[in-house]
Amino acid sequence: MAARFDVYLEVAAKRVFAGALAWPGWSRSGRDEGSALEALAAYGPRYRRALGRTAAAATSRPPADPRAYRVADRVQGNATTDFGAPGVAPAFDDRPLPPAEAKRLAAILRACWKAFDRTAEGAAGVPLRKGPRGGGREVEGIVRHVLEADAGYLYAMGSHFRKLDVSDVTAEMTAVRRALVDLLASRARGEEAPRTPRRAKLWTPRYVVRRSAWHALDHAWEIEDRMEG
Repeated sequence: MAARFDVYLEVAAKRVFAGALAWPGWSRSGRDEGSALEALAAYGPRYRRALGRTAAAATSRPPADPRAYRVADRVQGNATTDFGAPGVAPAFDDRPLPPAEAKRLAAILRACWKAFDRTAEGAAGVPLRKGPRGGGREVEGIVRHVLEADAGYLYAMGSHFRKLDVSDVTAEMTAVRRALVDLLASRARGEEAPRTPRRAKLWTPRYVVRRSAWHALDHAWEIEDRMEG
């Protein structure tokens, strides 16, 4: 396991993501390496609050100084990175995943999902502040977007794709999340991924957790910020 403040940088032409290797979901971006690390440090307390009791194994005070974070890896970003989402897995995520670590990651992932759910439920029916050009989804649209992304992550890890029933988003969200956690545990036990029509290389379980946790928190924080003022 990485030290609690080891990070990786995903560097693309216009944007850089900084992510905590051992703590999926704790990932922020900036225009360059320095601003990405500053954003990561600034969001440390917010990440810890989102995890709640699951963060007990983390430090009580994430360093506010970005220089306290050790860059353990750099990866070349891509168009997804520049678009505004992490898109390349660090080498750390290729490591074997022991069952105990799989349980820890599943607990972090569930905590991130719960943080998103709490925020979305608290904002239900509340109009969100629009962006400078009038863009941005409302809460219902964000929830559906997160559901569709998690279904995609499930497929990327090797699960069979199935069409979502968006008429019952809550039930679909529960089913997709349960399948993600079950497949994570299965892969940690060394079981082969199911056969799928997917031709690209399957994502590793660690990277699926990293992406889903980041996505849930990124949109939870988006909702919180767009409700202000």
